[in-house]
Amino acid sequence: MFPNPSHPLVTAPAETAILSLLLAESPLSRVELARRTGLSSTAVTKAARPLIRDGYLHELPPERTAPGAGRPVNPLAITPDREFFVGVKISADALYGTVCDLRARMQVTGRRRLTARDPGSVCTLIADLVDELLDSEPEFRQRTGHLGIAVSGDVDRDRGLVRYSVLPGWQDVPLAGIVSAATGLAVSIENDVKALTVAEHWFGEGIGTEYFALVTIGAGIGSGLVVNGELVTGAYGVAGELGHTCVDPAGPRCHCGSAGCVEAIGSSDAILAGVRRAVADQDLDFDGAVRLARDGHPAAQQVFVAAGRAIGTGIATLVSLLGPERVVVTGEGLDTFDLFGSHIEAAYTAHCFKAAAKCPLTLRPLPWEEWARGGAVAAIQTLFP
Repeated sequence: MFPNPSHPLVTAPAETAILSLLLAESPLSRVELARRTGLSSTAVTKAARPLIRDGYLHELPPERTAPGAGRPVNPLAITPDREFFVGVKISADALYGTVCDLRARMQVTGRRRLTARDPGSVCTLIADLVDELLDSEPEFRQRTGHLGIAVSGDVDRDRGLVRYSVLPGWQDVPLAGIVSAATGLAVSIENDVKALTVAEHWFGEGIGTEYFALVTIGAGIGSGLVVNGELVTGAYGVAGELGHTCVDPAGPRCHCGSAGCVEAIGSSDAILAGVRRAVADQDLDFDGAVRLARDGHPAAQQVFVAAGRAIGTGIATLVSLLGPERVVVTGEGLDTFDLFGSHIEAAYTAHCFKAAAKCPLTLRPLPWEEWARGGAVAAIQTLFP
């Protein structure tokens, strides 16, 4: 029986703990599950039973935990193809989509170029892309009930509302309802950086961490925060807006209305605007600005230096406040890391408070399809209360 996509798969705390741990680190023995969750062995067995019955978990063949050990154990594992999830990332000029299994492994990907950005046109393209993805394998259509959409900006996940997104230029768009009506799927929407953060925390560099952060650099500067193993959204859903942290009160005006934000200095648009002013060429494109800096143009190089310092200072502020075990830095801005990477690292080291600077910065290039995977992980989250 396929579960009702409008209701969580698990509701009891024990089932939730078992399923979430196995999603990230399957297979595990019942003894290990009991140790990691603090549940009794009896409680683990009871919690696992309905998930085995419904096909989400299965037992592996018996194995001994060590030479000479007693009765062999039957590790529990996720059945990854029990259910599939569609993820879509809305970027400035394209849609990226994927179908993932229960362990967030991408099975197929697709792309659609955006020729119009109004909600109706984007919704039609999303439905078309979802159909293509689900029709690529019969089992995808049969076993998929959830779609997750990752979009930049201020997202109200509970209401399915994009309150504000600068890239498509949206305000108060009830995206989840529109797309659900067009696709017949249960739709979740999430801020794209938060979705990517959860994907990395559950299935990537953040596995096993209780305190974790992800920072994106490029067209925007963003971050996602994990505290006590949970994504931090904040009272108003906008926690982690690193790009709108002020690092220079006398700095340039940001599109958010404030001045001196990290994004107003360190985003690709801000860098391009700065280089255009510095070289008095308003027709220069971003690739041209990069070439100038790499060719040694001092004014262009200085813009990248300022960007690196702003980003590094912003990350240092985040790390000093949160104290994460690890920070992943990603985004299309990594393509120009040679121009400002050392300045990010220098500012980070200079501004971190004492031992907080021990937190490593891990560079992790992630293509747009990985952001779509983040959307699929937001859909996987709907299995939980």
